[in-house]
Amino acid sequence: MIVGKQGISTVTFDLWETLLFEKSGANTQRTAARCRHLANTLNKLGIETTVEQISLALEKTISKLLSVWETDRDISCVDQLQLIIRNATRDSATLKKEWINELTSAYIAPILEVPPYLNPDARKMLEQLRSMEKHIALICNTGLTPGLGLRRFLEEEGVAGYFDLMIFSEEVGIRKPDPKIFHMVTRKLSIKPNETVHVGDNLKTDVWGAKNAGFKTIHLSTEEGRDRTADSDPTSLVSLSRRLDNLKKVQAFPDKTIPSLAMAIEAIAELGT
Repeated sequence: MIVGKQGISTVTFDLWETLLFEKSGANTQRTAARCRHLANTLNKLGIETTVEQISLALEKTISKLLSVWETDRDISCVDQLQLIIRNATRDSATLKKEWINELTSAYIAPILEVPPYLNPDARKMLEQLRSMEKHIALICNTGLTPGLGLRRFLEEEGVAGYFDLMIFSEEVGIRKPDPKIFHMVTRKLSIKPNETVHVGDNLKTDVWGAKNAGFKTIHLSTEEGRDRTADSDPTSLVSLSRRLDNLKKVQAFPDKTIPSLAMAIEAIAELGT
């Protein structure tokens, strides 16, 4: 099928459960690794702590993050580290500037040790979009892995080069579904919202949010690539953040719904005619 370039100039993507998939148990393993790395690094820097203390501090930090995320705002990686240190030491220690690089490395290490995996249809689809000369952008609500770690992972997977722009919520302080984070793409790429399609799995953050920003939307409706262990644990960050992403009183109606990214190119073509 030959697809023309008219109509749609730009395609934006969600990251988690759209371009990246998870194996069951990955989030639990990643959290354990994060606590271990942070405890080891802090002890090296002269702050006596244990993995158990860091685990409890991380729980308190997550509670704070959720309260911020509920307002569609986000906290930077440095501020997250500051919260963890203060919670772990009962405010007896604060983050020093000279510690930031080493602690950031410890914080992002788990994404490389317990990696997600690329949606099997993603690479071919991105290649097709690039051959069609579309702008390609990423709009990601981050969790505990900051944009720095996600960029590094995408680079190691060999797909970072497909993107003209990557926007991560903890770096810009705004989360989907706030239209402002979508408009960052149109402003930076000098494009119009109505010539942009956003592809994502979440009806609130991706579909409702992008529609409110004036984008066309494609909903990826699939159960593949979800961490079933985290889904079944009501105390996990995955489950807790999903509750924030429930539609509640709003309704979202995507322009297209697809069961796999393999169908994205055709759906984009149809929206551009």
